[in-house]
Amino acid sequence: MLYIACDKLQYSHMLCVLIAVFVFNVFLVIFRNKSGYDKHQLKDDERHGLVIFMDINLHLTNIIGCMVKSIFILGIAVLFGSCKSKQEKLQPVKEKITESVYASGIIKSKNQYQVFSSLNGLVSIIHVAEGDIVKKGDPIISLTNTTAQLNTENAAISADYTSVAANTEKINELQVAINQAKEKMDNDALLLQRQKNLWAEQIGTRNELDQRELAYKNSVNAFQTAKLRFAELQKQISFQSKQSQKSLQISKVIAGDYVIKSEYNGKIYSLLREKGEMVSVQSPVAVIGDAADFYLELQVDEYDIARIQPGQKILLSLDSYKGQVYEATVRKINPIMNERSKTFTIEADFKKQPPALYPNLTCEANIIIQQKETALTIPRNYLLAGNNVMLENKELRKVVVGLKDYEKVEILGGLTEHDVILKPAQ
Repeated sequence: MLYIACDKLQYSHMLCVLIAVFVFNVFLVIFRNKSGYDKHQLKDDERHGLVIFMDINLHLTNIIGCMVKSIFILGIAVLFGSCKSKQEKLQPVKEKITESVYASGIIKSKNQYQVFSSLNGLVSIIHVAEGDIVKKGDPIISLTNTTAQLNTENAAISADYTSVAANTEKINELQVAINQAKEKMDNDALLLQRQKNLWAEQIGTRNELDQRELAYKNSVNAFQTAKLRFAELQKQISFQSKQSQKSLQISKVIAGDYVIKSEYNGKIYSLLREKGEMVSVQSPVAVIGDAADFYLELQVDEYDIARIQPGQKILLSLDSYKGQVYEATVRKINPIMNERSKTFTIEADFKKQPPALYPNLTCEANIIIQQKETALTIPRNYLLAGNNVMLENKELRKVVVGLKDYEKVEILGGLTEHDVILKPAQ
């Protein structure tokens, strides 16, 4: 109560308050002392002599103590009141202000991807080590593939057996049969023509002519049949040969899948399996990415994503490079939100990247939304609810605000450089 009173009163009234407090304490001391002694129990000579002297000394001692205590209490109250009365104030200033959106994220290598196996198996050979540079198609890990090798060998044997070269004898055999059928057909045609000439000269019988005609027809049919068999054999051999070749290719592809290869030129950043461990199609076995080019993968809150556009400038800091600020540019906004974190993923490129970077390094960034070189600003903690400020005379005034950062706010209207505003009480 004393602190509140001191805060409300002017310093010119402090002396009156001090006197009032002192008188009040003296009254309490006298009343306590009067009620504390039973003078009827004392002897008459003591009551009129020594006791009176002791009462006077006791009263004086207590009164002095009350005065010291009152001054001490009042001094503390004055100190607190004076501290509170010194309310901070300032004038708006013109300075640079930047409005930005905070984002956190990691460094990723370009073309960075997790390597998966298309087959299950045991790791038999690891061809690379972490940090090695690989090219597209280079083997990374080989899996145990005994069955696949046997299947490939079996397919190769079948392909050899059904190839055109392996069936040349069958083709030649039918070709000979065709030639023989043609020769017989030509011979029967000649005999038929002779028989017709004789029949025209009335030599021979009709029965002989019919037999020659029948023999010729049979020869023609035999010749046509031989050609059809030859064509059918060629088709069959060609089909079986192609089918066997395809089976061999499939077997080779399956066998090749047991060797996990790199899909891009890059660097081995991580090997996730050891020799003898089991590999499944659901688990990655390695991480590969570009050895020199990196980019930023940032997470932006859903409340800020509407203000982000490709091409915006980014200022970022890395834990690995304390005290240094790097620039980047927004390249891509992934259009789907992560439902768990309520954030969007932003991809950005360095304007000039640090000399040494590694995937998954953490970073903090500010995406520049808008910037002004000269703006009338006040600290954000001087702005009251409803965009009001408190003037020096304790009057509230509504202002028009513009850009905001983490410390300052731009004033577009309602204040000038000459106005003095007070900091709100905490």
